[in-house]
Amino acid sequence: MRSVRLVPRSALPRLVLIAGLVWATAACQGEAESGRAAQAESTAWKEPSAYTYTLKSTGGERLLIGTFRVTVREGKAVRVVGLDEESRDVVRRSPGAVPTIGGLLKELKQARRDGADTAEAEYSTTGYPRSITLDWSANAVDDEAQYVISDYVAAH
Repeated sequence: MRSVRLVPRSALPRLVLIAGLVWATAACQGEAESGRAAQAESTAWKEPSAYTYTLKSTGGERLLIGTFRVTVREGKAVRVVGLDEESRDVVRRSPGAVPTIGGLLKELKQARRDGADTAEAEYSTTGYPRSITLDWSANAVDDEAQYVISDYVAAH
C-alpha cells in the first residue's frame, strides 16, 4: 500500500487570480472616471469673456516655453507679460503665440481627435483646467507639451 502525503498547494495561482480581478476592477473604474471627467470638462467650465491667469508652458521643442501672465477680454489674449527670460523672448518675438484657456482646451480636444498618445487635463474644483499634458507620439522626442494654469481670476 502506498502512503499519501498531503503537499500544501502554492498560493501563487490564487494571488494571480486576485491580482487579475483587482486590475480588471481598477481598469473598469478608470474608464468610468474617464467618462465622468470627459463629461465634466465639457460642462463644468465656460470660458468667461474676461479673466486673467498665469500659464507655465514646458516640454518639447516649441515656441511657447516659459511663464506668462495673461489677460483675456472677449476671447482674446489682450495683454501678455513674460515672467521669465524665455517667456519675455516669446512675447517680444511672437506676442500672439500665447493662448487663452479656451485655446488650450481646443488644443487638448484636437490632440484627442488626432489620437495623441497622451491628451490629459486636471481640473480645479471650480471647473477650469489646472494642467494639460499632451504627447502626440510616445516614441517621438520633443513633441510633448505641459501647461500649468494658476492664479486664475474671472473678471466681474
